[in-house]
Amino acid sequence: MKKRIILTLAACVMLTLVTVCSVQAQSSSSVSTTSETREQRDARMKWWREARFGMFIHWGVYSVPAGVYEGRNIGGLGEWIMNSAKIPVATYKEYAKQFNPVKYDPDAWVKLAKDAGMKYIVITSKHHDGFALFDSKVTDWDVVDATPYGRDLLKPLAEACQKHDIVLGFYYSQAQDWTHPGGAAARGHWDTAQDGSMDEYIRDIAVPQVKEILSNYGKIGVLWWDTPENMNRERADMLLPLLSLQPGIIWNNRLGGSYRGDTETPEGFIPATGYSVGRDWETCMTINDTWGYKSWDTNYKSSETLIRNLIDIASKGGNYLLNVGPTSEGLIPQPQIDRLLEMGKWMKVNGEAIYATGPNPFPRTAPEASAQEPGARRGRGRGAAIPWDWRATTKFNPDGSGKIYLHIFQWPKDSNFTVTSTYKAQLVKAYLLADPKVELEGNVKTEGDQTIFSIKLPAAAPDPIASVVCLEVKS
Repeated sequence: MKKRIILTLAACVMLTLVTVCSVQAQSSSSVSTTSETREQRDARMKWWREARFGMFIHWGVYSVPAGVYEGRNIGGLGEWIMNSAKIPVATYKEYAKQFNPVKYDPDAWVKLAKDAGMKYIVITSKHHDGFALFDSKVTDWDVVDATPYGRDLLKPLAEACQKHDIVLGFYYSQAQDWTHPGGAAARGHWDTAQDGSMDEYIRDIAVPQVKEILSNYGKIGVLWWDTPENMNRERADMLLPLLSLQPGIIWNNRLGGSYRGDTETPEGFIPATGYSVGRDWETCMTINDTWGYKSWDTNYKSSETLIRNLIDIASKGGNYLLNVGPTSEGLIPQPQIDRLLEMGKWMKVNGEAIYATGPNPFPRTAPEASAQEPGARRGRGRGAAIPWDWRATTKFNPDGSGKIYLHIFQWPKDSNFTVTSTYKAQLVKAYLLADPKVELEGNVKTEGDQTIFSIKLPAAAPDPIASVVCLEVKS
């Protein structure tokens, strides 16, 4: 009898191991970039590569203190105030009683993104303070149980995204959690209430919450992990299989455990030459100096800087994920709205030169530093002036024909625009994207191994920030 029990237990263990291995293999296959063919990966990444422009939303309880603690302004980022000021867990949780976003209008938010020319939204479902914007069943530290608002904030946003044909993505802080015991904390814990087993935290909080956000809100296009503090391979492996809940989902390089994900995530800066072939990337950046709302941060970037950043990024083959930080009432600050609408006006005329484009075909003809911001890892600072006076994006057909879009920042005083390059092509016609019916005089000539593109421009630039000239070419 004892032998039969042992054999039965052994069989159960083997069956369990086989099942787990099968599920992990299936899940790994569905999310691993190494198991895909190039064609499969291209198909999965297609919408994201064509989108080029998205909205980041950092929102949570940290919008209540709004950068102020015990009567003093706290430096650094608004959403990091709990860590920066070393606020005790019990004290910080009191802020939730004032988080009541009665002016939250998810339809207006999504419409704003669409009017700005954005194609997708990524919102912080849970940031490092551990507070969830959804109705989590594994904790009471969420908007439904801990606030007077008492309603899930993600469901109406998901519905609005579906209505307006905007792809929805979720940010989730998988490692750092400053309120649940065992969650990691950059620079270490400061309250004994944070102490605990990180393995248990991952298993009991992070895993079920990621399952919730990937199961309860329809189609999710992006999962944006962040700050893999103390994340090893074993902890990452507890989370990775959950991605199979959303076939085709795109995830970034911040899970931890040496997983590279689908996208690189330069934060607060634009790489000088983009990334190597085969690595998709997305610069995330703030409109002012912080991600989460701070009442005293009014240091906003100009519309000119933001539009030129978008062009610069697209010219290097990347995406621009531009952040807004709503208030605790649920309002996006008006200066952020104003700048997004200005970007939208430009995109309505010139969006063809951004969406679904490839990078600049010309070798760099002038020194080009990245638009690096002071403290760029966290998105702070004003950003250096973009040194090149023009950029280029492309749309090529398999036969080499197609379009080159010249984004001209500094209009030539003599109205003559010239590019000398080793790139060889025949010019079919040239025109301003703002007025395609009027052709511009242009020619291409070869001198040795150099090709000289010359375009005669109108006397005045049609746009003071960036005017786009379209070159139709055969190569």
